Amino acid sequence: METSKHHIEPAAGRLGVLTVGLGAVASTVIAGVELIRRGHAEPIGSITQMGTIRLGERSDDRVRPIRDFVPLAGIDQLVFGAWDPISDTAYEAALKCGVLDRLVHIEPIADALKEIEPMPAVFDQNSVRRLDGPNVKSKAGKRDLAEALRKDIRDFQAAHSCDRMVVISCASTETFLEPGPAHQDLEAFEAAMDANDESVPPSMLYAYAALKEGVPFINGAPNLTVDVPAMVELALTAGVPIAGKDFKSGQTLLKTVLAPMLQARMMGLQGWYSTNILGNRDGEVLDDPGSFRTKEQTKLGVLEHLLEPSLYPQLYGNVQHKVSINYYPPRGDSKEGWDSIDIFGWLGYPMQIKVDFLCRDSILAAPLALDLVLFTDLAKRAGLKGVQEWLSFYFKSPQHAPDVRPEHDLFVQEANLKNTLRRLMGERQITHPGME
Repeated sequence: METSKHHIEPAAGRLGVLTVGLGAVASTVIAGVELIRRGHAEPIGSITQMGTIRLGERSDDRVRPIRDFVPLAGIDQLVFGAWDPISDTAYEAALKCGVLDRLVHIEPIADALKEIEPMPAVFDQNSVRRLDGPNVKSKAGKRDLAEALRKDIRDFQAAHSCDRMVVISCASTETFLEPGPAHQDLEAFEAAMDANDESVPPSMLYAYAALKEGVPFINGAPNLTVDVPAMVELALTAGVPIAGKDFKSGQTLLKTVLAPMLQARMMGLQGWYSTNILGNRDGEVLDDPGSFRTKEQTKLGVLEHLLEPSLYPQLYGNVQHKVSINYYPPRGDSKEGWDSIDIFGWLGYPMQIKVDFLCRDSILAAPLALDLVLFTDLAKRAGLKGVQEWLSFYFKSPQHAPDVRPEHDLFVQEANLKNTLRRLMGERQITHPGME
């Protein structure tokens, strides 16, 4: 059945993109966008730039590029800024991170990268113990820091003549934080902020500032940030989209493909051992046990939600799931994710799957960040507010309605994303019944 087309404001003018953090991921996104718009590279990995969407019946042969189907902002409209406790420009950050080839991908766009100087960050070393830097806001109260961030957003928008803004967190992993009384509603959160309560980490101040300014907020880090009732309440009240958390880029991406295969074929799982080796700033931060515990939570929850052990206790009721992350400086941004998977099949006979994913962390994350910026801007212009569950495709630990379990299956997530785009444009949703 056809649906009515959703009203979507046009994607006119400039779209300001502020990144929380200007490290490997953020500098790789910014450099990549600049190279692509100058015609020096292709947007490989980006659904918004290279993906297609089928419309109608299979026999209709109606397939369109996503960027021509929905009114997305073009990459020529993007204007980047950032906060970071380290004062390096995007050019200096890109060189130090070592993700991109200096001669091929950094020097040709050095002029643009040098113009992006990070604003002083809200930073607390109690939250990220392995990092420090001089480019931080003075140690005022948390309410004052939030107001300073709000002013940064307004000043950036005015200085760069931006019509709209998006804030995306590419920040380091904070120490583990359980949701508490301060996070249950907006009134309690603001009281905790006024009291300089430790339950309000820097990541939440960035989110609060963005939402109070009516700006969409994307949480690409594993931190407890917008996935608490107080922030959902603020997003709904302000009429702003939020999405998170933790970019699904490497090892967990493979889990959300392989685990659904096991369940679809009713194959059993005894254990899944995952280890990671990486040497970038993210690896250094995760070498701290408190930060690792935060990351561990987003990586461990995937299998239980995917395999539903309560429904299939004989197949998945006693799975041993282990995750480790090892900081190894020589590897840099070239992460290695190794999985040893013990499965069993017909009559209980054991088998194994071995996966060795030699990937590049920021190269995988950069197109996700670009897509999320463009899709959340679309959501804002379409009047969508609160949790954008249709963007689960991009996250390790996707935000979801409190009364349902999260959807982790990558291909179900992809179907939900594309059906949302069809619904926005008044096209029939596709459920692949195969009954044509």
